[in-house]
Amino acid sequence: MGKVISIVNQKGGVGKTTTAMNMAAYMSQEGMSCLLVDLDPQANATSGCGLVPSDIERGVYEVLSGTISPHDALHEVAPHVFRLLPASVALAGAAVELVGIQEREFQLKKTLAPLIPVFDYIIIDCPPSLGLLTLNALVASDYILVPVQAEYFALEGIGQLMETFQLVKEHLHPGLEILGVVLTMYDRRYRLSESVLVELYKHFPKKIFRTVIPRNVRLAEAPSHGKTILQYDASSRGAKAYDRFAREVLEYLGDSRNG
Repeated sequence: MGKVISIVNQKGGVGKTTTAMNMAAYMSQEGMSCLLVDLDPQANATSGCGLVPSDIERGVYEVLSGTISPHDALHEVAPHVFRLLPASVALAGAAVELVGIQEREFQLKKTLAPLIPVFDYIIIDCPPSLGLLTLNALVASDYILVPVQAEYFALEGIGQLMETFQLVKEHLHPGLEILGVVLTMYDRRYRLSESVLVELYKHFPKKIFRTVIPRNVRLAEAPSHGKTILQYDASSRGAKAYDRFAREVLEYLGDSRNG
């Protein structure tokens, strides 16, 4: 059965979408079948994979609303790369519509259930909030992964995120676990980046991934071309970092097929 990982941090601009896209790409390269779910109404993962959100007629919103099956909403990002369950402009209204539904926190879990046996990994790109869509992602997931930017306000809101995690674990999903924290946009030239890393180790002593994602121009450029960094510039520092990171995640989960 596939494992579901939510990429979550209510602070925007920390590299959630970049991490989600490139985890899916490099896990696929390691022989895993991967699905990326764009649960953010901003649809950055969808556009970053080369699709136009305003053109999407079969996406996560339509699946959540029950108008189509999840299998009918899957898009192939590139041959032998990974599949995408895209977001459309309609997803912005989903949180409002979910409020009136019974067991609303479990809608995404029910939606993804038919896909769990199909994929080794389902990676969910969450919106930058702790609203109902993110809550649905947490309930549907086996693990959460928290990208944290190497900047002064990096730890702002982490406490609130951990409180939400504990509430979900206690009341809705006892099996939810923290996969770990990955430091993004790291620049070793600045002492501040080192300070953030030290503070993270204090909060998550056994949950910090060894791989750090550097601040890299090619990483920032890739989504504007509708590509992952693997497709755009596999020789860049950012690409090599995500390659190492995907291998580290798979090793941690005991699922590294290519050694």
